[in-house]
Amino acid sequence: MGRSRNRIVPTGYAGVFTDGEMLLTRNAVPRDRVYGERLYDQDEAEYREWVPTRSKLAAYIRKGGRTFPFEEGSRVLYLGAASGTTSSHIADIVGTGTVYCVEISQRSFRDLVSVCERRKNMVPILADATRPDDYAFAVESPTVLYQDIAQKGQATIFAKNLFAFNIKKGLLTIKARSEDVTKEPSVIFKEIEAQLVRSGCKVDEMVDLEPFEKDHAMAAVSVR
Repeated sequence: MGRSRNRIVPTGYAGVFTDGEMLLTRNAVPRDRVYGERLYDQDEAEYREWVPTRSKLAAYIRKGGRTFPFEEGSRVLYLGAASGTTSSHIADIVGTGTVYCVEISQRSFRDLVSVCERRKNMVPILADATRPDDYAFAVESPTVLYQDIAQKGQATIFAKNLFAFNIKKGLLTIKARSEDVTKEPSVIFKEIEAQLVRSGCKVDEMVDLEPFEKDHAMAAVSVR
């Protein structure tokens, strides 16, 4: 536990704070670390450092992404939650809301369950994100979709879930090398954008995540 050299203040992103050097979220479970992040005290509140090299959503914020669909009370469907790093920060942000964490890897899911046991607004779901009907029973009226999946067909999976749950906005992490290792990432990003538009979505923003994440971009998507 430590104290920041500078005062921690709100950013323009709901539930996200900064001391001028790093990003932080207010820790919903005091003294609890999820991935070894540093903790800071100020004015009887505790904050968790949000590391942009460990979280693509933090990288997106650091790159100046303008679209931030999360707020207090949001119900988030998170596809590809892995061991819970980014989803735990989103859980800090949404507070009374819920983060439905879908993960297919049993190894990652075991770690995710441990995080969800400590953070009660996170719901772990062992499922295949390409089959939303299989987990629809466990997800209650999500308002935001967030996807971070390392497989081919990322735009198709995102659009399928967006329309299956009637979600109007979301963020899609694009992993270029999971789509095609022979093409330049910038070409992949444009192709993904075109696929989303053809599916009936609007891409409000596309942000390359370099230098925090190589060959990755974040697409801010809404339903037209």
